[in-house]
Amino acid sequence: MPVKASYGPRLAVAALTLALSTLTLTGSAYAGTGVGDAKGGKTKETGGSDGTGIYATAQIRYSGSVAKGGATGNVTSADVNWAPPPCWYAPYLGAKDFKKKMSESIDSAMNTPGMGGTAGAAIGELQRHYEDEYGWTDTPGYKDYNVAKDGEGMFWAGVENPNEPDVLKRSSCNDIPFWVDNGEAPPPQYEEAIRPEMLAALAYQHMELPATKVTLAPRATTKVNLPTWAWLDKAVFNEVQATAAINVPGFNIQATTTAKPVSLKLEPGTADATTYPASGECTINTDGSIGEPYAKGKADQTPPCGLKYLRSSGDSTYKLRATITWDIAWTGTGGTGGDLPDGTFGNEQAITVQEIQAVNR
Repeated sequence: MPVKASYGPRLAVAALTLALSTLTLTGSAYAGTGVGDAKGGKTKETGGSDGTGIYATAQIRYSGSVAKGGATGNVTSADVNWAPPPCWYAPYLGAKDFKKKMSESIDSAMNTPGMGGTAGAAIGELQRHYEDEYGWTDTPGYKDYNVAKDGEGMFWAGVENPNEPDVLKRSSCNDIPFWVDNGEAPPPQYEEAIRPEMLAALAYQHMELPATKVTLAPRATTKVNLPTWAWLDKAVFNEVQATAAINVPGFNIQATTTAKPVSLKLEPGTADATTYPASGECTINTDGSIGEPYAKGKADQTPPCGLKYLRSSGDSTYKLRATITWDIAWTGTGGTGGDLPDGTFGNEQAITVQEIQAVNR
């Protein structure tokens, strides 16, 4: 019958972490984040530890339009309160491999100078947990590291999101590794266990949106009080997708996050300007374009999308910022899916505004 641990799993993990920091381990500091390039290539991460805990080795593979080298993409959530998961639990090792790694780490910890008292007792309880079926409420123990079930499931462990700036949030998935049978859901107390909607959020975090270079007429140089037309053609204004997936024996999930452009916002870079429409936000047309291309004879017309500068930029330029708002949604394994917060990404363009020169005869 499971009993409540005297020292608790987190104290055992803390003690084991101290021991792990004395070991020489290879691999990346953060497992679970492999990022492809913007052309859809893929790279994979390796397992390992940086001395702050045990990390899962299940690979998250990214494909589609994603940032290179594991970097955060360029999309900004319109919801300032939304954030991708700071950490999660994911498949780590099979029973035999877990036994080898964990038993070696425990033995090393036991033999670490000064590892006695409460810390030593906690590590002893951790050893009993995996070897002698010692458990506590909602956390059953294991016999010989569950080796009899090798191949029928995996031990799961915590993974830090290396792109999460808050170290406390990043390290909050700190429960000791737990077993999950193939095809079964993780125990309900592990709310941070990886699932499709979390992969969707991670794909969002790594998504790389195309640059927004608005076509202008006049182009880089305009005149005071002269309407400037702005537009984006459908051909350069398409939806973007990024996919995140985990594929290990008995556990295969993925999610694809799709961003569709919906509007363009123009910010002139000065208060001495008028935007069209007045909000500065140009909505997408039925054909997928935004605005209307300038044509000869329209110089005196009001553009459906554009702006008018009321004062010269002098010897400098104004920084016109064009920001696209993207509607973002996701689909995933098992028919899952839903909406994510709108995303934005913008670019600046230098605009020279000149006074209209009057000619006196």
